[in-house]
Amino acid sequence: MWIISGPASLCKRPVALRVFGLRSYSTKTFDPLRILFCGSDEFSIASLSALHAYHLKHPERVSSIDVVCRPGKRVGRGLKEIREVPIKAAASALSLPIHEIDTFTGWKPPTSPSGPINLIIAVSFGRFVPPRILNGAKYGGLNVHPSLLPDFRGPAPLHHTLLAGETKTGVTVQTLHHENFDHGVILSQTPAPGFDVPNPDSCTFQELQNLVAPKGAQMLVESIENGSYVPPLKNAGWRSTDDTRKLIHASKITPEDRHIKWAEWTSAEISRRSRVIGPLWSKAFCGSKAANASTALQQKRVILTDTEEIDPPFECQSLRKFPGLPFTNASPSDEPGTGELYVFTVDGKVHRINRMKVEGHKDSAALPAARKARMLGDRAPQYENGELIPFHNMFV
Repeated sequence: MWIISGPASLCKRPVALRVFGLRSYSTKTFDPLRILFCGSDEFSIASLSALHAYHLKHPERVSSIDVVCRPGKRVGRGLKEIREVPIKAAASALSLPIHEIDTFTGWKPPTSPSGPINLIIAVSFGRFVPPRILNGAKYGGLNVHPSLLPDFRGPAPLHHTLLAGETKTGVTVQTLHHENFDHGVILSQTPAPGFDVPNPDSCTFQELQNLVAPKGAQMLVESIENGSYVPPLKNAGWRSTDDTRKLIHASKITPEDRHIKWAEWTSAEISRRSRVIGPLWSKAFCGSKAANASTALQQKRVILTDTEEIDPPFECQSLRKFPGLPFTNASPSDEPGTGELYVFTVDGKVHRINRMKVEGHKDSAALPAARKARMLGDRAPQYENGELIPFHNMFV
């Protein structure tokens, strides 16, 4: 931890640093900081909380913090409920001024009696801070990013770190670039090769965020303490420019990222995506009785809310060549609640679908849900040489 000593009454001063018992000095001077903090989620709340605690302890170094967040969104049936971004409640609990804006266009940062905002900090904000705002702040801007930049640039680094099966990760404090996200000067970074991702084969997004958020918050406070944002800036990035490893872009997670590609995704990939980004989905043709009593088919979305890889419960190897084909060995005439729904993956593994939600219906046990939606047809399973003959509706 960096420990700063020196007269608290000085607004501009050399900074004395004690690092692991050795004393060194920085020749940098800086004004008390009037910070505009831009954030949204739990990751940014950790940084705001640490920064606020530092402000209370050292008001001569951080004199004020204003918080910018996006307005709440209307959600739910009829859009009657307003869902606020989490950082709004956190900032309110800390009694910090809050500014809700959806765009910086035409907006001016606040000015306090002690002067204008002189440092912008954006952490998991989701909006680009324009040059006009950055140029108006004496010390520009800082960002805390949960990856070892330049790898995993983008809005969803934690998700993509887990999706890529990484075993190491880290955090980075960088300046805010005037033109592009995550292209600023790296001022501080987790030392090589990074810290361990806990239990990479089972780690969830929340578990990884719980690990990296306080580390990012601590690194931000240390960067404030040692004045690394004050020119001349020193690049602390350690990744070699000769590194031939392909960098991964951490693009925004979209609903299509949850759409299962049965012809491509292995069982491990399906399980990993379900663990990291939530329930996956497919489409299937569902039957309904038309006015003329014939069966009309309509393609509907099917969300697989609970699946697991299992050993095949009966002889069904003939279906290995049909990944994405839901099947059951239960007859439509069997008692309700009996039988299960299964599906093969492209690498020949069997997943049991425990629960699913068919578009227009409630989440329920998978086989009754499939029958109610008329996904499986009306015939009993047909067998040849003791194995099921595929006739069911493919997931797509």
